[in-house]
Amino acid sequence: MTAESAEHRHHWPVPPPDGYTVDDLFTLPDLPPHTELIDGSLVFVSAQRDFHSIVIDLLVSELRRTAPRELRVRREMTIVIDRRNGPEPDISVVRAEAVKGPEQTYYQVADVLLAVEVVSPDSEARDRDYKPHKYAAAGIPHYWLVDMAGQDNHPVVQVYERGEATGTYALTGIYHDHVKVSVPYDIDIDLTAIDKL
Repeated sequence: MTAESAEHRHHWPVPPPDGYTVDDLFTLPDLPPHTELIDGSLVFVSAQRDFHSIVIDLLVSELRRTAPRELRVRREMTIVIDRRNGPEPDISVVRAEAVKGPEQTYYQVADVLLAVEVVSPDSEARDRDYKPHKYAAAGIPHYWLVDMAGQDNHPVVQVYERGEATGTYALTGIYHDHVKVSVPYDIDIDLTAIDKL
């Protein structure tokens, strides 16, 4: 091994026997940005596509435009579900009283009304299967899954609502050009506005 290759070796953290906890997520040095904790395992995020970034920008702007005073819209913040799960939705709508200040790094799951995931190639299985189950089981009442569709690469939003009796999400609508819903509050988003971003 040359000196140069030894110098560029990465030293990956070795997980504890029972896995990582949310305390580790917030205190381990040098974790890459947007690292998530799922079932005690650290999940690193790949570089994102431009689609991912502009869809988040559009949705955050429009969700904030009509959000009532008692709610806040946040992007890419950790949600603490339990000691072994700290996922990071692309967008969260949280109760205003949960916002403690600019140094805050996470929200408790009980304060989240809506979690939104924009599908990326590296996160497709997590966004479609794993995270919705975690979010529903933890009591988040609303979930949106946003994907790129068609040749024009426009966003398609699948809207889910949690059934109290089942504790699982049910699909309530698929929106191609315009999202107009009344829960968790009155939301009206022109998805075709992405062409202007």
